[in-house]
Amino acid sequence: MKKWMKRKKYTAQSKKHLRDKNLREAAKVLSLMEVDDAVDVLDEVDDATKKQVVDMLPEDAGNDIQMILSYEEDEMGSRMTTNYIAIRRGIDIRQAMRELVSQAGENDNIGTVYVLDESNKYYGAIDLKDLIVARENDTLESIINTTYPFVTDHEKIEDCIDELVDYAEDSIPVLSETKELLGVITAQDVVEAVDDEMGEDYAKLAGLTDEEDLRETTKESMKKRLPWLIILLFLGMGVSSVVGAFEAVVAVLPIVMCFQSLILDMAGNVGTQSLAVTIRVLMDENLTGKQKLHLVWKEMKVGFVNGLLLGSLAFVFIGIYIACFKHNAWLHAFLISGCVGVSLMVAMVISSLVGTLIPIFFHKIKIDPAVASGPLITTVNDLVAVVTYYGLAWLFLIQIMQIVS
Repeated sequence: MKKWMKRKKYTAQSKKHLRDKNLREAAKVLSLMEVDDAVDVLDEVDDATKKQVVDMLPEDAGNDIQMILSYEEDEMGSRMTTNYIAIRRGIDIRQAMRELVSQAGENDNIGTVYVLDESNKYYGAIDLKDLIVARENDTLESIINTTYPFVTDHEKIEDCIDELVDYAEDSIPVLSETKELLGVITAQDVVEAVDDEMGEDYAKLAGLTDEEDLRETTKESMKKRLPWLIILLFLGMGVSSVVGAFEAVVAVLPIVMCFQSLILDMAGNVGTQSLAVTIRVLMDENLTGKQKLHLVWKEMKVGFVNGLLLGSLAFVFIGIYIACFKHNAWLHAFLISGCVGVSLMVAMVISSLVGTLIPIFFHKIKIDPAVASGPLITTVNDLVAVVTYYGLAWLFLIQIMQIVS
């Protein structure tokens, strides 16, 4: 708690100095902060100010901050901190404890001690508890975990976020391609990364290319939203023209209009559910074609069973509603509700299929399915639902049963 309060205090002070253009004082406060926190603060200012502040920092802090700033935002290196303890392989337990104590003054992430080999490459890690309880005549080698998990600095956050969440470690080392220890990702960093990834995913599902924040201008927000909205405008016009093609159905049987939104909403909801499941599964890059087919089949089965259940409920309750409140004959009422129920089931099965196939297709052609799929699936499912519902109403109610209002 004390560490968190200090972190919050330094962050507030540094931001205030930057707002007031008091760069030298800002640099003093930033030099007292952990490197990753200092980088987070500097990310909020323009590049020129950022360079000025970094040049005012002590050499060690400045070099660490410049190193982290050199990474792209979606790379693991951009999330790491240089606050860790590292010792050499080959020393004894007593020497290891002395090294720990000497480094702990400047680096307080001491839960895990990292070990470097003779060539200064990462070798493994030691749990602090194991080091404390080790006997003087034990060898350091006997308590080193050489299979301790690690990530590399240029790995994409979204590619390894699930693995990081699964690890129960207080920190994970970040290595270069040549196995040099560059920094660590702490448990707090993992939580923040997960939060950011979720925010981006929600933004993508809404058809945005990135997550918006309060600092963005109206123009920047429009640039993120407008491209997909233009595409969806024309697709929506297509849906409207299809509805217009069924004017004869509405003219003969106006009551079917009452239940259009029910079919559209349920089709959209089912498609969105299938989309969420599919995007989650597609995060596994080793997914085989057979597994993708299994996913499609499973989603269609789920859509069919749910559609059968909800269609049956719609058949009963809508039939009663039409007979009691619209004063139609009971036979006519249940014929209309039967059409609604069957349309609902068919629309839900097809929506499940569409909600699964579209993200798989975009993933295949190397387009982010989260960005491209959400609004597109909603519009396509609207089209499917309209054609299914009015098509069945025209064929079954008007052509076969010859029902008219």
